[in-house]
Amino acid sequence: MRKPEAEASPTDDAARAGWLYYVGGLTQDQIAAELGVSRQRAQRLVSRAMADGLINVRLNHRIAACLDLETALSEKFALGRCRIMPGLGPGADSLRAIAPAAAAEIERFLRMPDPLVIAFGTGRAMRAMVDAITPMEAEQHRLVSLIGNIAPDGSASFFDVVMRIADKVRAPHYPMPVPVISPSVEENAAFHALPPVRRVMDLARSADVVLVGVGQMSSDAPLLADGFVSARELQDMQSAGAVGEVAGWVYDAAGVYLDLGTNKRTGGVRVEPGLPRPSIGIAAGAAKVSAIAAALQSQILNGLITDELTAQAILSLP
Repeated sequence: MRKPEAEASPTDDAARAGWLYYVGGLTQDQIAAELGVSRQRAQRLVSRAMADGLINVRLNHRIAACLDLETALSEKFALGRCRIMPGLGPGADSLRAIAPAAAAEIERFLRMPDPLVIAFGTGRAMRAMVDAITPMEAEQHRLVSLIGNIAPDGSASFFDVVMRIADKVRAPHYPMPVPVISPSVEENAAFHALPPVRRVMDLARSADVVLVGVGQMSSDAPLLADGFVSARELQDMQSAGAVGEVAGWVYDAAGVYLDLGTNKRTGGVRVEPGLPRPSIGIAAGAAKVSAIAAALQSQILNGLITDELTAQAILSLP
């Protein structure tokens, strides 16, 4: 006996509309006719397909202007890897431009046959990258977090990516089982003294590849917005010259880590300047320009994935 067909869900409709538009090349009028909906409904379904990550579009042509920016940044900062993506225009979310390129970069490592240890930071850019990754089998690699995954209220940090990416690529993974920032120096030391934590930290320090987001330390700092630092702590670090952070570790305009503030209580492993292996930053946006430039200058990062507006702004700095 034939089983009744399941009814299409709204997500099914959005995925089908996105497929017809981006892969099939149909117009929105044609999609409306194909799905038996209004043109307005078809337009909303296509938009939802992209917004929800049901369809991922990747640029396979290297635009000359972006190539020029890659060359200029690579020469200025001695980068081993640099990808500049076309901007999406004023007011657009820059993460939508760089997430597919970042996903392609991590997929390049994940497809390598020899086992790698790949270390990850956290944040919105990293999460966008993971959402854009194509599911695959990569059991030969080990994935490890650089930063604690416990939020101030005891919950799992919302932007931690190791478990999310491990689920997509079926690889062994090692979250950092400590608070992102501990309440005191003593508690931070106690967490780091635990044998399971030490083993994860040793694995993170031995990583063959590092991929991290970059946070700004202005009034809209991610550490403040996500509740990891207070306004007073942020002001104190700003007074000491803080401009950016990578994996929760705060540094100044020269890319030198500060020996104060939350750096005394940050969980996990910091990315040391001058690593002899890939240390790739994934970040874009006007607010992050100074933070990215400082990390490049000190070689906390020796690779970068960003968009053309951010790249131009970095190159225009003194």
